[in-house]
Amino acid sequence: MAAQKINEAHEHIAKAEKCLKTSLTKWKPDFDSAASEYAKAAVCFKNAKQYEQAKDAYLKEAEYHTENKTAIEQAGMMMKEQKKMPEAIQYIEKACMMYMENGTPDTAAMALDRAGKLIEPLNLEKAVDLYQKAAGVFENEDRLRQAVELLGKASRLLVRLKRLDEAAVALQKEKNMYKEIENFPMCFKKTTAQVLVHLHRGDYVAADKCVRESYSLPGYSGSEDCVAMETLLQGYDEQDEDQVYRVCNSPLLKYMDNDVSNTKYFLFSLIILHFGGRGKINPCQVF
Repeated sequence: MAAQKINEAHEHIAKAEKCLKTSLTKWKPDFDSAASEYAKAAVCFKNAKQYEQAKDAYLKEAEYHTENKTAIEQAGMMMKEQKKMPEAIQYIEKACMMYMENGTPDTAAMALDRAGKLIEPLNLEKAVDLYQKAAGVFENEDRLRQAVELLGKASRLLVRLKRLDEAAVALQKEKNMYKEIENFPMCFKKTTAQVLVHLHRGDYVAADKCVRESYSLPGYSGSEDCVAMETLLQGYDEQDEDQVYRVCNSPLLKYMDNDVSNTKYFLFSLIILHFGGRGKINPCQVF
């Protein structure tokens, strides 16, 4: 089966090369037909799992059919199949730039999101960059729901990378977007995430400010999120280790739905940093 597909691919390449030739009766190359044949060759190579040759065929398709931006993205996916992620991302980013130039920003943003998912297991920094770029594209198109989802991916990775100053900025932007689209329950969750980030940074004032500013959100004052954060801040300020532990071990924080990546480690670090490991808290109870 694979050998048959490879033979078919070479037949399509031969046809493509023929389309590009000129003669006394054919003065101009037939670029469209050549691109079509290269596209068929790429699919055959792909089906035969000859990903390097498939990539070359997709690039040839893109060369002769400049309006087809997906061919370059497909070349990137062939690099992904070969586990060559940096090269894959380069091709996908190039395709995204062409999508933008061609007036299809939504397609560009979705491709950047896909690229972020591909590179995330290998390079968190690059994934953050791609998610933020994708969010920016959606934001420029006033598609805030899509933008805020991607910002959330970036902020969680920033916490994992311990780039907490940037995470705090990203979380604030997320909360502002959720407020704009009137998703107030998510604003509550982002306030909680902000408090944790600021306390991890050692900035009690900023954490307290986030809660106070959120009082203006409909339904926040007196809510479970609000009471938990007030209790946490009070315990933190008064160095009441038991009180902090009760909040940290409450279902609200213990089972946060990825609002802050690696939350259990995060909360343990908060306790150790502020209280120096004194008191009754067993680290094994937090992890």
